Amino acid sequence: MPHAIYHLMRRQTRGRVRLMDVRQRLIHVVIVLSATSTHAAALPTYHEVRADHRPSDTLVLARDGELLQRVRTDATVRRGPWVPLADISPALRTAMVMSEDRLFWQHSGVDWRAVSAAAWANLWNSRTRGASTLTMQLAGLLDEDWRQGPGGRTVTQKLGQAVAAQRLERHWRKDQILEAYLNLVPFRGEIVGLDALSRTLFGKAAHGLDAREAAVAAALVRGPNAAPGVVARRACEVLRASTEARDCQGLELFTLGALQRRAHAPSEGIAPHAARQVLKEGAGGPSVTSSLDAGLQRFAVQTLSQHLRELHGRHVEDGALVVLDNASGEVLAWVGSSGALSRAAEVDGVLAQRQPGSTLKPFLYAQAIAERRLTAASLLDDAPTHIPTASGLYIPQNYDRRFKGPVSVRTALAASLNVPAVRTLVMVSPDAFARQLGALGLPLARAGDHYGFSLALGSAEVSLLALTNAYRTLANGGRYGATTLRTGAQPPIGTPGIDPRAAFIVGDILSDPNARAPTFGTDSVLATRIWTAVKTGTSKDMRDNWAVGWSQRYTVGVWVGNAGGAPMHDVSGTSGAAPVWAALMHHLHRQQPSRAPAAPPGLQQTAVRFGDDLEAARSEWFLAGTAQPLFALAAKAADRAATPRILAPVDGSIVALDPDIPPTHQRLRLRAQGADARWRLDGKPLGRGAELAWLPWPGRHQLQLVDARGAVLDQVRIEVRGAGVKAR
Repeated sequence: MPHAIYHLMRRQTRGRVRLMDVRQRLIHVVIVLSATSTHAAALPTYHEVRADHRPSDTLVLARDGELLQRVRTDATVRRGPWVPLADISPALRTAMVMSEDRLFWQHSGVDWRAVSAAAWANLWNSRTRGASTLTMQLAGLLDEDWRQGPGGRTVTQKLGQAVAAQRLERHWRKDQILEAYLNLVPFRGEIVGLDALSRTLFGKAAHGLDAREAAVAAALVRGPNAAPGVVARRACEVLRASTEARDCQGLELFTLGALQRRAHAPSEGIAPHAARQVLKEGAGGPSVTSSLDAGLQRFAVQTLSQHLRELHGRHVEDGALVVLDNASGEVLAWVGSSGALSRAAEVDGVLAQRQPGSTLKPFLYAQAIAERRLTAASLLDDAPTHIPTASGLYIPQNYDRRFKGPVSVRTALAASLNVPAVRTLVMVSPDAFARQLGALGLPLARAGDHYGFSLALGSAEVSLLALTNAYRTLANGGRYGATTLRTGAQPPIGTPGIDPRAAFIVGDILSDPNARAPTFGTDSVLATRIWTAVKTGTSKDMRDNWAVGWSQRYTVGVWVGNAGGAPMHDVSGTSGAAPVWAALMHHLHRQQPSRAPAAPPGLQQTAVRFGDDLEAARSEWFLAGTAQPLFALAAKAADRAATPRILAPVDGSIVALDPDIPPTHQRLRLRAQGADARWRLDGKPLGRGAELAWLPWPGRHQLQLVDARGAVLDQVRIEVRGAGVKAR
C-alpha cells in the first residue's frame, strides 16, 4: 500500500475515535449540567451567608456597647468580622477585579469565551486554561463541591461552578457578590477574608489599604502560599494594570516585610482577664456584652499601672483589682494584672489564691459579736501571749511588734491588732470560724483546725474576687449573693451570711477614722471624703498587700504584690493597695454621695465609758440585751479575788476518756471562784456552786460562768477525747 494512502487511513481512524470520544464527553456534560442545576439551586442567599459568618475572634463589649477586648476563640483560622463593601478600600476593589475578573461588572456570572476554550482543551486532553470569574470563585467558596482540589478543578466542578455562578447572578447583586467574595476568600496560611488580611499583614483596617497593599492582597489570591518574590512580581503586574504606576521599585522588599508581619495579636484591649472569664461562662456569638463599665475599667487600669510604677523600687510589679455593684453583684471593673509591668501578665490576680492577712478579721469579730461573746466595747488584752497548740506554742505578734495593753474591740479591729484577734478566735474556735467564712463565699481548702489560730491573721488562701464579694456581704447587711460578669440578669436573692446587726457594727467600726488612728493616724489615705468602710491586710513576709472596702453603692478590692510570691520591700497597709482603693472610691463617687447605712432592728446605742481612761467615752452600738455603761479592769487584788472566775479546768485543757474505767470515776471536777457560781455548758445550764462534778463526753465544749441575768463572767474551752465509756 502506498505510503500516502496508509497515513490517510490512520488520520481517518483517529478522527472517528476522537468524534466518538467527543460524543461521550458531550453526553457526560449534559448529564453533569442536569445534576449541577439541581445542586446549584441550593445555594444560600446573600443575607444567609452574611448571617452565618463567624469571625475567629469574639468581641467582649462593655455594658454600653463599647469594645473592651478582642479575643481569639477559633485557633484553626484567622477570620475577622464581616466588612461591608462601602468600608473596603476602593484601591483593593479595583485591584481584585483587575487581577481576577476584568469583565466582572459586564458578564452574567460566566466568561463564556474563556469557559468554552477551557472546556474544548479538556475535551482534547489539553491543559485547562483558567476561566473562573469572581462569581464562580464565590460559588466554590460557598459550596465545597465546586472547590478546587490539589489537582485542580475537574470538568464537573467547572460546569457546576458555571451553573451556580449564573444562579448567584440572578439572585444576588454585583456589589453583594464582590463583598461576599472579599470576606470569604483565603489569602495566606490561616488568613481568610479581607479584615484578617489587613490587620495581620498591614496592621490597619480594610478601608485604609493603599494601592501597593491592595496589589499584594490581590496577588495572594492567585498564589496564597507563593514565595515572597513570586507574590511581589504578581503584585507588580496588578499594580500596573489597576493604576498608572510604571515603576515597582521597592515592592519586593515591601512584600517580604508584609508577609513576615503578624500585627494582629491573639487578644487586645483593656480587659483580657475579664474577657476570658466572660467566655468561660459560655457566652457565644461574634460579640458578648459584659457588665464592665468601659470608663471605670480604663481608669482602673491606668491608676493601678501608675501606682505600681511608683512602687517599682520596693520590689512590687503585680497588682489586681475588682469593683462590684452592691445591689446586683455585677462586676464593674476587673483588672487581673499589671500587664506590661508584669513578668506573669497572663496570671489573673483577681482569681489567684493568696493569703489575705488581716482582711479576715472583720468576719471574725462579726461572728463573735453575733454569738454574744463580745461587744464593740468589750476589752481585749493586747499583750504578749503564748497559746498552746498540738504543734507547740503559738505566739502571735502585731504588725509593728508593739503592744497597746487593754483595748476595746472597736480599736482592736480598726487598728488591726493581731493579738486581740487571736484571742477572739480562741473564743470562737478555728473550725467554727471556717464554717462562717464558707457561708460568706470563702470556702477554705482545709478544715479550720488545719490552720489553727493563725487563721485569725489570714493564713488560709482566698481569691480577691471571693474576698471582695464577702465584704459586699457586709455592705448588704449580712446577705450573701453571687457575682456576675453579665448584664440584664435579675439580681440574685441573697442568702443569710452573717447576722445583719453584727455586720452593721463591723461596718460602723471600719468606717471610724478615730478608731483606726492608733495604727494609721487620723489623716491616712483610708479617710475618704465620703462614707466608706475599709480594711487593709498584709500576708506573711510582706508577700501580699490588700485593701478591701465598700461605700453605699460599691465594693472595691485591690491587691498588690508579686505573682511569683516574692516579698515586697517596705510596703505598708497604706502605701501598697490602699492608694489605688481610695482613688477608685473617689472616682466612683465624684458625682454621687455615699451615706452611712441605717441601723437594722435589734440594735441599741448606749453611752459607754472606760475605767482608768483606757479609751475616751463614746456612744457605742450593742446587740439588744448586751449593753453596759462601764468597761473597766479589776485594779485591786481584793477585787480580783472577789470576781467570779473559773479555776479549773484551765482554758485549752484536753481530757482523755478511758473506756475501761467506770464513768463515776471519770467525772471532771469543775471549780470556780465566787460566792454564787452558775455554770453553763455549751449554752445550757449545768449547775450551781463553787465546785461541780461533771461526766464529760467526747467533743469540744465551752464552759461558762454567768450571773443571775445570764451575762457571761468567765469562760474556757476544753476538748474531751475518747470513743465512749463502757457502762458498768
